[in-house]
Amino acid sequence: VQLQASGGGLVQPGGSLRLSCAASGFTLGDYATGWFRQAPGKEREGVSCIVSSGGSTYYADSVKGRFTIPRDNAKNTVYLQMNSLKPEDTAVYYCATANNPYYCSGLRYDYDYWGQGTQVTVSS
Repeated sequence: VQLQASGGGLVQPGGSLRLSCAASGFTLGDYATGWFRQAPGKEREGVSCIVSSGGSTYYADSVKGRFTIPRDNAKNTVYLQMNSLKPEDTAVYYCATANNPYYCSGLRYDYDYWGQGTQVTVSS
C-alpha cells in the first residue's frame, strides 16, 4: 500500500507544473484525496482536496483560480495542476487520503495516510 507523489521541480514565476499522486495496493478513487505543502520553517498547510466521487473540491484561498485537482480513476491517480506559480508556492508538496471519502478539508487531522513529498521551487 503506497502513495507516490511526483512531478516537482524548478519552475520560473508564472510557469506551470503538474504533480501526480499515484496509489498502489488500493483504489484511490474510494478516498477523498488532498494535497498539502510545507515551506521551510512553516506549518504544513492544506492546498486542495477532491472527494471520492470527484463532485466536490476544496482549494485554499491562496491557490484559488490558479490550481486545479483533477483525478483519473483509471490511472489510480490524483493530480495537482498548478498554473501562474509564484515564489511563495515554493514548498514540499504531499498528497494524502482523507478518513471520510465524502468530505474535503484543508485540515491535517482529517487525513490519515500520507505519501512522501515532492519539492516544488518557484524561482527566476
